[in-house]
Amino acid sequence: MNSNKLNLGLNIFRYVLGALGILACILVIGGPNASGDVETSVVESFRDGGRMPFAISYTGFIIIACLALVLIFFVVQLISNPKKTIMSIIGIVAVFVLYLILSMMGSSDAPEDLALQVSEPVSQGTVNSTTAGLWTAIITITVTFLAAILGPVIARFRK
Repeated sequence: MNSNKLNLGLNIFRYVLGALGILACILVIGGPNASGDVETSVVESFRDGGRMPFAISYTGFIIIACLALVLIFFVVQLISNPKKTIMSIIGIVAVFVLYLILSMMGSSDAPEDLALQVSEPVSQGTVNSTTAGLWTAIITITVTFLAAILGPVIARFRK
């Protein structure tokens, strides 16, 4: 197959997926506001109609397709460049372990202390998970920033 035709086909596929996503968003946004003063029958008919299931099915398809592409990418990379791929997988596992450690440590914040503007109570597990995710992101961004800055400096001193 010609690479120009393949690129054209992939671009068309990408635009069709984007257009379907925009259509699903418009259909959901155009639905009733469930938290407002709307009759229950209107919300139920929207939920049981065709618009909401289309958006949910589309989202599920995109998530499954992305997971499949990530797995295929890792398999192809593992075959073509095993050393770097294994190092990448080790990095992903290390960040996951860091998240689990921070999640098990918990948080000193309580849902009542956060002054959340929600009508439903938030569990302590949600606060712990969110705090662990935030700290994991802060730590990984800091380590990445330091590696980007200090890497060339250390390399210069080694010479």
